[in-house]
Amino acid sequence: MANITMKELLEAGVHFGHQTKRWNPKMKEYIFGERNGIYIIDLQKTLKMFKDASKFVQDSAGEGRTVLFVGTKRQAQDAIAEEAGRCGMFYVNNRWLGGLLTNWVTVQKSVKRLKDLDEMATDGRYELLPKKEVIKLERERKHLQANLAGIKSMNRLPDIVFVIDSNKEAIAVKEARKLGIPVVAVVDTNCDPTEVDWVIPGNDDALRAIRLFASKVADSIAEGVQAATGKQTAEIAGAVAAGEAQAAAAATAVAKTSPTSADLAEEEELNMEEVLGGKVRKAPESETATPESVPEADNVAAKS
Repeated sequence: MANITMKELLEAGVHFGHQTKRWNPKMKEYIFGERNGIYIIDLQKTLKMFKDASKFVQDSAGEGRTVLFVGTKRQAQDAIAEEAGRCGMFYVNNRWLGGLLTNWVTVQKSVKRLKDLDEMATDGRYELLPKKEVIKLERERKHLQANLAGIKSMNRLPDIVFVIDSNKEAIAVKEARKLGIPVVAVVDTNCDPTEVDWVIPGNDDALRAIRLFASKVADSIAEGVQAATGKQTAEIAGAVAAGEAQAAAAATAVAKTSPTSADLAEEEELNMEEVLGGKVRKAPESETATPESVPEADNVAAKS
């Protein structure tokens, strides 16, 4: 699992919350205290809750589930796009289009239009159109690219939504909850933690804090996918080895002198016991035996 240390949290300024006059009382249990009019987040709880959320994301990625990274505030845009791309997941970093999840069919029409315009720009069809028409189409393509580039290859609804600042992305959180999609979010002292399934208390304004959380979540996803791939490879190798061993045993048996009928019957019975792990239901002599059926601190000033 992706590791995160208390030193990393402190260096990124994760412990700095908002001003004491801008807080949500529901965040009280995650606040350690107050200093110079700024709430200080309890990093012990942040560390524990991040590990829980990270394990959930890693296990889900190992099962083939998809994650949608959401962060549209200016300081989060680059980090969200880079980390989501690094782990092969999807992202929204420019503007959350209302109904992106709840009105998925309509959004897919816009995605299809973007793909069509991309093809026109590369296959030479622009050269056959008037210059004004090309300028109009290119303006439309750039607009769609800004909003839909991160979900262009997402063919179905995501299984998990990872959010930076649940207040800023309130519409995304509500849509995900309406559809029953788990929400993992970085929650600051002015947010409502009850709207989030997996709460990560921390600074959601500092660039270094945002990049830290996004990178660690991306690491968890990458490790989950890698673990699943390794498991499949091991299973295949095990099956191949078992098949080779069985073939070798069969060849050895053929090479031996033919046993008597009594020996053969005893050997067949022994093989059945081994194959079924000893779970064999013995039948009466007159019947055939049938086996039983076997699952960041440097951004405090920006919080005014």
